[in-house]
Amino acid sequence: MTDRVFLITGASSGIGEATARLAVDEGDRVVLAGRRRERLDRLARELGGPDRAVAVTCDVTEWEQVRHAVDRTLEAYGRLDVAFANAGIANPTSFMDESSTPEDWRSMVLTNVYGPAITARAAMPALRDSKGHFVITGSVAGRIQTPGSVYSATKWAMTGLAQNLRAELADTGVRVTLIQPGLTDTVLINPERAQHAKLDPADVARTVLFAVNQPPSVDINEIVVRPTGQVWHR
Repeated sequence: MTDRVFLITGASSGIGEATARLAVDEGDRVVLAGRRRERLDRLARELGGPDRAVAVTCDVTEWEQVRHAVDRTLEAYGRLDVAFANAGIANPTSFMDESSTPEDWRSMVLTNVYGPAITARAAMPALRDSKGHFVITGSVAGRIQTPGSVYSATKWAMTGLAQNLRAELADTGVRVTLIQPGLTDTVLINPERAQHAKLDPADVARTVLFAVNQPPSVDINEIVVRPTGQVWHR
């Protein structure tokens, strides 16, 4: 029983939900943050209720809501050991096809880039107190050239965010890990790729727990995890 406290954004489904389930199985407590409160409440009940899991409504593009999620974590459990900036969205984009609107881009950039950044800002005082761990969901799309993809650009940005955080936190004891999954079976998956080799969200969750389960002297900076059979450029 580890009894760490996790704050997980985008916790209502996919990688966030799977990580919450695995963390509780390992003896941790979790705060489930996301926009779909009904699903979060149901998941919190399944995970054992207030002793093990609480839900908090949080749009990661809104600073006050992100800060409230951290405050709620401290109120519920008195500490924060792992902040997992996992919330993200994916919209198809193109610089030539006008069916992709700049407003679609705006919401994606705010969620995928601004969201993790302000999550780090809000969580950092508590993580410094606990010498905790900040984990970010990136993507293999953030390592390759994807024609016309603003989503890919937002995931490239996560490499910079993780490195910049790590540089500033070097003498604090806080660890920073960027998880870069390949194709994963979540609501973000492109229907055209539904039949391709893909990870289960639980596969990514195990990767997250692998990083945070290392001893304090070990800082796993980046993990790339692809499904067996996924070609390097996808």
